[in-house]
Amino acid sequence: MKKITIILVSILSLVACKEATKETEKSEVAYLSYGKKITEENVISKEDMATKYANLKEGDTIQVKFASTVNEVCKSKGCWMKLDLGENSESMVRFTDYGFFVPMDADHKDVIVDGRAFITKISVEEQQHYAKDAGKSEEEIAMITEPKVTLAFEADGVLMKK
Repeated sequence: MKKITIILVSILSLVACKEATKETEKSEVAYLSYGKKITEENVISKEDMATKYANLKEGDTIQVKFASTVNEVCKSKGCWMKLDLGENSESMVRFTDYGFFVPMDADHKDVIVDGRAFITKISVEEQQHYAKDAGKSEEEIAMITEPKVTLAFEADGVLMKK
């Protein structure tokens, strides 16, 4: 009888431990990684990033890691994405040395990007190219007629929630 009790207690303990492990795994956020391997440590919010951009001038560059949501991604290759900064503002993200891409269906995914933030002016031709990549109509593309000051970001690495 003692052997049966010991065996039952052992089995129940193993099952309980296994269930606890499953619960821990479920509570962790799972990410897909693109480019350089980065972590979730020292990440700032999109609102804090918007404040940092507000303090930049053209020619300034800062190293930063921030979390946001993808508003739009290149539908041609996944070679750029636009990240939400709140209050109808967004950051145009490209990838270092064109060295990696993100999935073309990444719209509305939560991401963490690590790299360099800066302010730049984008030419009409480049804006039209991005509009074409995004699948915009010929009419929408033709409406782009002025260079645009952009909140730019060059990402070394990206984490994307699964």
